[in-house]
This record gives sequence, C-alpha cells and structure tokens, in this order.
Amino acid sequence: MTTVTDGQPNAEDGPAGRTPTALAGPPGIPGAETATWTAGAAGASGQAGDVAGEPLRLRSTVPADPSWASAVRRLVSAHLAGLRLPADQCDSAVLATDELFANAVKHASTDPRDTVTLTVEWSGCTLRVTVADSSPVLPRRRAADAAAESGRGLAIVAALADDWGMAPPEPGRRGKRVWFTLRGRTAR
Repeated sequence: MTTVTDGQPNAEDGPAGRTPTALAGPPGIPGAETATWTAGAAGASGQAGDVAGEPLRLRSTVPADPSWASAVRRLVSAHLAGLRLPADQCDSAVLATDELFANAVKHASTDPRDTVTLTVEWSGCTLRVTVADSSPVLPRRRAADAAAESGRGLAIVAALADDWGMAPPEPGRRGKRVWFTLRGRTAR
C-alpha cells in the first residue's frame, strides 16, 4: 500500500482539515497497490488550494501497467474536483496526465515490478503535474504519420499545457520526471 499525505508520514497523521481518501486499482494485477492521498481543506476564501501557504499536493505511486490508466484518470479527476478550475482545464489536465502515464508505461517500463509516481500540485494559480518513472531514457517528440496508431502523446501534452518539460529524478532515485503546467483560470 502506498500512503501519500502531502509530506506527512501517513494519512491518519495528516494536518488538520485534510481528509484521507482511497483509490483502489484494477483487480487481479499481481503486485497491485492501493494509493492513498489527502485532499486539502478550503482556505479562508472557501476555495481549495493553499493551506497555511503550502500547495495542495497529491502524490501516488502505482504499478507501471496499462490497466491502471483509468485509475490514474479517476485519481486526478477526484483531486481536481475541489479546485475551482473550468471543466475544460480539468479535462486537459486529465488527458495530458493520461498521455504521460501511457508514455511511462509503454516506453519506460521493463519489469513487471516497475512503478510510476504521479505528483499533482496546485499552488493557487498554477497546476503542475509530474510523472516519474525509472528509465533514464528521455522522451522525444516525433512526427507521427496520419496512419500511425501512436506517437502523438507529447504533441498532445504540448498542445494542452501552458508549459512542459523533463527533469532529472529526485535525489536518490533513478529515472526521470516529465511534467506539465496549466495556469489556473477561475470557473464561471
């Protein structure tokens, strides 16, 4: 089981005003984990976002298995539901995350025990999504011909996001991180 609590050691010990929520992945996957995260409380404005100056953050590690794609989409959708972002911006975030997850699974996963770590951060004005995997091989945009069934993932991310890029892994880890940002707009 992976426990994710916005920097806290476990969901039960998370800061006041945060409620742990669980997401179960698809059944029947050997080594499948349950991801747990905390959702931020509404600030003084009544809007989810910064809590005591900290960004609202989700971090979850799931198996690098394509059958987890729908669980990842549900995870991101549920996390974004509390933010006052327009529906099209939430949809863009979910789709771009799905593309990065699919790329990590297809191009970076070589072992059935591989995992992908997803981090979603909302700072009150910017949404940043990072997908980390264990492969050091950097993704590259390519031109897919009209008949190709794949090869458009990074182009989709680039079209949906305000910015995107790659970063080295966190200290002490191997692999890479691919991220995108969306500047927040207020829902009407």
